[in-house]
Amino acid sequence: MEADLTYVGGISRTVVYKDFRFDIGGHRFFSKSKEIEDLWTEILPTDMIVRERLSRIYYKNKYYQYPLEAAEVISNLGKRESLLCVGSYLKQKFRPIKNVHNLEDWVTNQFGARLYQTFFKTYTEKVWGTSCRNISADWAAQRIKGLSLSKAAWASLFSTSTQPPPSAPNRQEVIKTLITSFRYPRLGPGMMWEAAAKRIQDLGGSLHMGTKVIALRQDQENGLWWLTARSGHDSIVRHHGPYDHVISSAPLRSIITAVEPRLPKSLLNAANSLRYRDFILVALILRTRHFFPDQWLYIHDANLMVGRIQNFGNWSPELIPNPDLACYGMEYFCSTTDTVWKMSSEEMLKVAIRELQTLKLAEPGDVIDGCVVKQPKAYPVYDNKYEDVVNCIREGLTKHCPGLHQVGRNGLHKYNNQDHSMMTGILTAKNIISQQFSFDPWRVNQDAEYLEEDR
Repeated sequence: MEADLTYVGGISRTVVYKDFRFDIGGHRFFSKSKEIEDLWTEILPTDMIVRERLSRIYYKNKYYQYPLEAAEVISNLGKRESLLCVGSYLKQKFRPIKNVHNLEDWVTNQFGARLYQTFFKTYTEKVWGTSCRNISADWAAQRIKGLSLSKAAWASLFSTSTQPPPSAPNRQEVIKTLITSFRYPRLGPGMMWEAAAKRIQDLGGSLHMGTKVIALRQDQENGLWWLTARSGHDSIVRHHGPYDHVISSAPLRSIITAVEPRLPKSLLNAANSLRYRDFILVALILRTRHFFPDQWLYIHDANLMVGRIQNFGNWSPELIPNPDLACYGMEYFCSTTDTVWKMSSEEMLKVAIRELQTLKLAEPGDVIDGCVVKQPKAYPVYDNKYEDVVNCIREGLTKHCPGLHQVGRNGLHKYNNQDHSMMTGILTAKNIISQQFSFDPWRVNQDAEYLEEDR
């Protein structure tokens, strides 16, 4: 069942507006898992293109390659500030923070206090809407796994050796943050999931679009599941089942509160304490003389609300129907209670156009059209309590909900990449098929590797 009436793929869908195609957040297809890479190739055997990665950081009116390049950092920051950054890094190596609990401490230990302030703090706090001291260190440990200043500097000096071809056997050794090329469906990531949906239907499966599950009831005598769902196009409530197993990628908070008989209050309280970060994409279609070459830009400027800017034509030229035009995605991270979320589409378009012009990426009159897409619950929040809360829910589901399986980013409340999410689904399917249940999807790490034991 898919809650969206039009698109499959969730946050990995590709939205179409007047023949322009664009991602909701941008998705690079790169995995250390050969199984995942092979599955992508199987689903889209002739439609995957290889793209050179280019993304930069905008900081104090200058652009920095990301991953950072040592020579450029020195040139832009100046020798004095660069030496202070190196000194700050060395100081942290000799005197690291011992009890690391939050993101600020983790990044400071890895890169030094000055580089943290320069290249991490502003953008990260814009994404999450809170101080880095309120964000769990687990988030950084997953998203920047294996990366340190020394590795980044080495990669910038010897960049030709940092990226193997897509089929190279040493992909396991590549730090994801440092990859320099990736694969991408020529019509956007939604192409992958549209092909997967068609294959399900060709094999006899059914797909219910615009359908949202509002209740999950387990029969206490035989353990079978019944689903109550509402169709968005006619608001009719229908009952589906019985099922031996239910696999859910819906937000964990929504699932816990939908289960019947009602789960213990401790689990409901835990679920209600889970937090999410929401997302707005403003896609601007424009005629411009300022085509920037990146897939996206990270905007490290506290005076601008925009967090990232995508140039969709640099993901794939086929996303843009007219080569004389550009389509830029202005990304805003927020919460549904924020003023920006409550703005009308017309107001959001005006904000995005103004900020694009402030960055000198467009001039008055360049933008000729645009649309606004709002994505609730785009990112599960890693606050200082999330780990205990998720462990509580996980144990409760094991005890009270046999046959209910959580997968994916929101299903597990893990801020992961798409290959990670796919691996949790693959392991769940293997468990159901074998009936051995020897795999634990909660233990898939950020590299889509299954952890046999805690490390």
